[in-house]
Amino acid sequence: MAGHSHWAGIKYKKALQDKRRGKLFSKISKKIMQAARNGGGDPDMNLELRYALDEARDANMPKDNVERAVKRGLGELPGATFEPAVYEGYGPGGVAIMVEALTDNRNRTVSEVRKIFDRHGGSLGESGCVAWMFERKGLITVEEHPSGEGDEEDAGPVDEDELMLAAMEAGADDLEKLEGLYEITTEVRILSDVKDALEDAGFEVKAARPQNVPRSNVDLDAENGRKVLSLVEELDDHDDVQNVYSNFNVPDELMAEMAEG
Repeated sequence: MAGHSHWAGIKYKKALQDKRRGKLFSKISKKIMQAARNGGGDPDMNLELRYALDEARDANMPKDNVERAVKRGLGELPGATFEPAVYEGYGPGGVAIMVEALTDNRNRTVSEVRKIFDRHGGSLGESGCVAWMFERKGLITVEEHPSGEGDEEDAGPVDEDELMLAAMEAGADDLEKLEGLYEITTEVRILSDVKDALEDAGFEVKAARPQNVPRSNVDLDAENGRKVLSLVEELDDHDDVQNVYSNFNVPDELMAEMAEG
């Protein structure tokens, strides 16, 4: 598949920083509330809720926070009601950007998202203007060097061939290595099955959830790369924004700068 973007690896590393800032918990709470509101409180019957709970677990979100979010979604506790919103536009260098949000005030959120695009040399477009450049896939993340947490000590780097074999046998579409991470792409309908198969085979899955994967990527120079990274990072920092998807690659030297930062 041609559609893996450097933003995926950058976003994963940024999520680790978000955990320390605490902002991630608020975003996951919204996602849990929305999922419970849409499909009920049983994760076995509600895939959307299951993925949100997995995300909460991956972020080490406190159990009390998770339970409150579920109850608010079910109407058992008071709380704001959030609506999903999708914004599409273009960044410097012509890259496509999709933004998924949960908001209690659509007018406020679209105004703020538009200002972020404008501030970084991008432009907010009409609905559907870039959606065709992405496809919905399941994306599973495995670290090249697992943490070794738990009863077992660090067993060293993941064997790429073994991971590839286990993923393909489980029905995955593709595996790609990105900046210390392996990304495994699947059909959304078998995402949970592939995740379970990898864990049964002894691999530590760090994240598994549906994503919008770009069908192809735009290669940027360092100047436009910095501009796009600033744009997508500010979008991702917005309180209402849940996910930012884009289709850019940046030069290796800029990735090295990001890693050092």
